[in-house]
Amino acid sequence: MSSRKLPLAEGQAARTAAARVLLRGGVNEKTGEALTARVVAERVGWAADLVAGMVAGLLAGRWNAGDVAVLAAGVDDAGRVLPSNAWMALRRLGWDVRVPEGFKVNDRIVRMAQEQAGRTLRSARHRAELTGGLLATWPADPAKRTPAEWAAVREAIPDGRSLPASVIKARTRQIAAFCDERGRLPVDVFDLEDAPRVARMLVLAAVDRQQATLERAEDNPARALLRLQLPTRPDPRSYADWTWVACPITLPPTVPPGAVLHLPTLRPTTGPGGGRVHADLAFSHAVPKAARTGHTIALSVDWGLNTLLSAGACRLYPDGTITALGAGAMFRAGGVMARQHRLRRHGEHLHAKTDTYTHLIGGTPDHALAAKHAVLTAERRHVADRRSGLNDALAWSAARWAVDQAIAAGATVIYVEDLRSMEAKGMGRTMNTRLSQTVRGQILERMRHLAAETGIAVVTVPARNTSKHCPQCLVPLRHCKAPDRPTTPGWKWAYCPDPHCGWQGDRDHGAWRRIAARGLTHQNNTIVVDRGTGQMAIPRVIDKLETGAVVTPTASPQVSRGERSKTGPTPRRTPRPAPRRRRAPSTPGPQRPAGQRPEGHAHTDHKPPRAACRYQGVHTISSNTPTTRRHRSRHRPRGAALGAGFHLHAHATPPRWADPQPETTTGPRIA
Repeated sequence: MSSRKLPLAEGQAARTAAARVLLRGGVNEKTGEALTARVVAERVGWAADLVAGMVAGLLAGRWNAGDVAVLAAGVDDAGRVLPSNAWMALRRLGWDVRVPEGFKVNDRIVRMAQEQAGRTLRSARHRAELTGGLLATWPADPAKRTPAEWAAVREAIPDGRSLPASVIKARTRQIAAFCDERGRLPVDVFDLEDAPRVARMLVLAAVDRQQATLERAEDNPARALLRLQLPTRPDPRSYADWTWVACPITLPPTVPPGAVLHLPTLRPTTGPGGGRVHADLAFSHAVPKAARTGHTIALSVDWGLNTLLSAGACRLYPDGTITALGAGAMFRAGGVMARQHRLRRHGEHLHAKTDTYTHLIGGTPDHALAAKHAVLTAERRHVADRRSGLNDALAWSAARWAVDQAIAAGATVIYVEDLRSMEAKGMGRTMNTRLSQTVRGQILERMRHLAAETGIAVVTVPARNTSKHCPQCLVPLRHCKAPDRPTTPGWKWAYCPDPHCGWQGDRDHGAWRRIAARGLTHQNNTIVVDRGTGQMAIPRVIDKLETGAVVTPTASPQVSRGERSKTGPTPRRTPRPAPRRRRAPSTPGPQRPAGQRPEGHAHTDHKPPRAACRYQGVHTISSNTPTTRRHRSRHRPRGAALGAGFHLHAHATPPRWADPQPETTTGPRIA
């Protein structure tokens, strides 16, 4: 890789993504010794532990409101703007890390520690502002805020108008639990929370070529070589204890051949079969630039519970008319969601048991329940990991399905219902929990990631009245259980009470039509783009534009009623058609022996009883059919005459060459 700059043509944009790869071994460049994956994981783990210790020491000294505010301000004491790299910003402020006594590390290891600590301190700014706004407007009843208190807390939090209510409620419960335990409100988020746990990783993006390099193979674009310095012992005492290790990497198919590779982040893990090292490899490549406006074909997505996504495409014509392209589709994930909720209930049960054991142990290390507590804690983490993996797989699958629907429809934009402010309440404890834990945020994030590859814009649309009003006339819909049960109360099926409209259909199908119409009519007036993330959104609904956000029904295809006058003689039909069970035997082919069974369906007028024994001879009849001892006294096979059936009381026809029989067919002769 000669340059990290990505050349872009007109109409293209740079897209940075990441792919997880596995380090399967390496070579010690000094001695030429081949290192197994386990040895590489061990040496990477030593370096990660060294960096994590330095990060923990820096966070312990800087985890306070004053230092986080100074770093978040973006300027140093002299008024100069701080660099975007976290490690450079910390050095400008004079925040150094402490290397363990007796250890010898180069400056690049210190850079990785400062980069990781700086990113953590910068991310604490949002939590500090959120906690400060909640404490400044603490309600009289934390469990139930009044509308005035909701307005006050949103005004006190920066950008609180677009903040989901679930985030405010979760932080409120955390503060209330602290108050119940300590008998007072916390001073700030740094009094409410301890310094976060430090992850074991190596952020190689903060170093230069003196610590790590990454080059793509010239003869094979799917291969790359990562070179980095690793310690040969857990406590390196001199520079001689650091050696260069070359690790070949196989790039996944998601990395384009012309992509620019960046240094990865290494994450060592431990397991029963030995350690492994996962590398989060970042790469940049050119993609079509997503248009902000001017869309004519759009795919809209509506959220559900068991039917997780309902999507369909709509077209905008020059005269402003909007029509639906097809009946839409659904992404059903009832089985996956059920499994996820079973794991959730199991995790809650384990959490309750561990809390009980913690209370019983009371801080005694040699308590009799200490071993059981450790086992339950490990099991709870295992269940949490399974839930995370299941949610991640579900999010990727749903996002991939939605983007594929947009590509198939030729859409240039995906309008998604914005449910960040949705509050799950009033539907029972179980349903509220299921609604609040749906992976909508992960699906939307991955949908943006996949749509950017093909230049498709993803825009969030307000969810006001998308399922309440008719998509064709905006009249409030009526809901029932099913189309054939219009008087049974329900919510799944919707129909328009206006006799001039008459639209009816699934509630979610009506919602995606409303979302598409709203997005296409508001795209030129209210769409905004976030400068930091590049995310597009329609934040509000304009009533004047909403009156034209309707889907015009397409005309039903007319049945052709052509001339049906007689133009020729009526074809002759046999007066004796073949019955349902053909009596005419099939004509034997040139390669087949004569006397095989007739073709066609078996006789279905009655079901002959099951034969007690299927080992029958050629001339066996029903009276000679043996039966079991249990039914010998009362079982009388019937309907088993020669040729009357095939499956149960089937009797083989005698071969024609042994006893020729005259022609007995009664139907028309088949040539």
